[in-house]
Amino acid sequence: MKIRIKRAGLMATIQDQGRHHYLSQGVPVSGAMDSLSAQIANLCLGNDVNDAVIEFTQSGASFVTEEDMLICLSGAGACLKTEIRRLPQHRPLFIPAGTGLYLENAPPGNRSYLAVAGGWHVPEALGSRSTYITARFGGLDGRFLKEKDVLKSTEKFTPTTMAIWNALKGNAINYPKWGVARALFLSRDFKSIRVMRGREFNWFDDASTGNFFAEEYILGHNSNRMGYQLQGKPMHRAIQGELLSTAVTPGTIQVTNNGDLILLMADCQTTGGYPRIAQVAAVDLPLCAQLQPGDAINFKEISWKEAEKLYIEHQLELRKLAVTVQQRYSGSF
Repeated sequence: MKIRIKRAGLMATIQDQGRHHYLSQGVPVSGAMDSLSAQIANLCLGNDVNDAVIEFTQSGASFVTEEDMLICLSGAGACLKTEIRRLPQHRPLFIPAGTGLYLENAPPGNRSYLAVAGGWHVPEALGSRSTYITARFGGLDGRFLKEKDVLKSTEKFTPTTMAIWNALKGNAINYPKWGVARALFLSRDFKSIRVMRGREFNWFDDASTGNFFAEEYILGHNSNRMGYQLQGKPMHRAIQGELLSTAVTPGTIQVTNNGDLILLMADCQTTGGYPRIAQVAAVDLPLCAQLQPGDAINFKEISWKEAEKLYIEHQLELRKLAVTVQQRYSGSF
C-alpha cells in the first residue's frame, strides 16, 4: 500500500504514541498531539494503537493512492474528500489505486490523523517512529512531509486487518456502515479542561489561584507542538524564590516570570524552571491538541485520584473498541 504526497499542507509529520523511555536523557515524548484520534484511526483498521500515523494540521494536504489502500482518518481538523464526494471519518476506507484525495477544512478542531493498514513504514528512532523536528530525528528523515514524498505501509497486517481488507476491497471506494463516535471518548464540554493542582500551586496568591479557575484563557498565536501560550490575567506570586529545574511533562502548566501561563504539549522539554501551577488530566490532552489560536478555554479542578480513575476508564473503553472491531470481523459479532 503506497501513497504519493502532492501537497503536504501545514506541519504534516509521522507520529505514533511517542517515546517514553528516554526522558532521563532529555528526549521529549513527542508523538501524536491528539493521541486519542491516532488510536481510533488505528483501531478502526485492526492495527496496534502504537502504529505510525500521519498527523495533519488543519487542511490543505493532498495525495494520490499509488496502490489499493485501506486507510482511516480520525480527528477534528479536516475531512477527507475526492473530487466529487466527502468520505466519512472514524471508520475503515477502501480506496482504489489512482484515487486523488485531499483534506478539506472541517472546524472546530485543528488536527487529523491518517492511519494505514499495518501502519506507515518508517524506521524506529529510540523505540518510536514519532518525528521530533527540533532534533531532526524520527518519522521520515526527522522532517515535515513534503511534495513528492512516497509513503508505504509496513504490510504487517493483523488477522482483523486482513478480514477488513477482504470485506471492503473491490473496484470502487468502499466502507462499512458502522463508525466510531469519537466524541463519546471526550468530555462533553470541549472548552473546559480538567486539571490537578501542581506542586507549586500555593506559590501564588489567593486572587491569582481564584482567577485561574474562574477566568477564561485565550490560546495565543505563538503556540506549537512544544507548548501553548495562554493569554489571560497574569498570576502573582505569594512565595518568592527560585525553582531548581525539575520534571515537566505534556500537560504541565507553567507560570513564567511575567505571570503568563504556558501549557506544555507533546514536544516539550523534560525539565523546566518555571513553577508548575497545574497539570492537565491525560484524558483532556486530546481536547487541548485540537485547540486553535484564539480559542477560549477555562480550567476545572479535579483531584489526582479522579484523574487516575478517568484515565483507567478511558483505556478500558479503547480496549472495548479494539475487541468490538475484532469481533465484528471474526464472525462472532
